[in-house]
Amino acid sequence: MVSAKSKKSAEQVAKYADMFTAMGTEPRLRIMQLLLSAHPEGLVVGEIQHELDIPNSTLSHHLEKLKNEKLVKVRRESTFLRYAANTEALEELLGFLYAECCTRNKAVKPESILTCCK
Repeated sequence: MVSAKSKKSAEQVAKYADMFTAMGTEPRLRIMQLLLSAHPEGLVVGEIQHELDIPNSTLSHHLEKLKNEKLVKVRRESTFLRYAANTEALEELLGFLYAECCTRNKAVKPESILTCCK
């Protein structure tokens, strides 16, 4: 019998794995870097396309995948879509990744790793 806690933990791991998978292609990782460089305002699709030289149909596919995993936020501005990195989701993802850091040997406090990233 699976406990509620381990089921939740398994669901979290699956969620974070999906987020990493969404960023696991070179174009999507470049998109995330670009959006982080433009944080908090973000960029409209045309600006992203111009900066990264990604065809529009391909770019919309990549942005949709990142949006589905809540890694980016999108808002409509007139006829344009503006995308911004969802830094809260990225912080949560990094927090998950570092939560167990050094817990066996106590070499480094996980909080110090997260602090240096801010």
